[in-house]
Amino acid sequence: MHLTDIPFGVTTWADVPATEHPGERGAAVWRTRQFGLVRVRMVEYSPGYLADHWCEKGHILLVLAGQLDTELADGRTFTLRPGESYQVADHTEPHRSSTDVGATLFIVD
Repeated sequence: MHLTDIPFGVTTWADVPATEHPGERGAAVWRTRQFGLVRVRMVEYSPGYLADHWCEKGHILLVLAGQLDTELADGRTFTLRPGESYQVADHTEPHRSSTDVGATLFIVD
């Protein structure tokens, strides 16, 4: 990631319009800011959420609340709790998210 041409700014996430993205189960609510090629999101997964696709996009993801389960296409699984994060590069390890209890995430990609 190369951050250029982004002036200092403050984001009040509650003021960023929300978009809903249905999963195979449940839904994800995204609040998204775009800074050139860098997308920054506050994402809330509903309890019972399961992504409807395998994601190949790279991310840096931080769990703020709840619990996130991440499954990799190779069968490995990881459970992240508040204060834990993961990072993965573009097109390296397909992954998908789920949560039984819901989760709030901060994601940069």
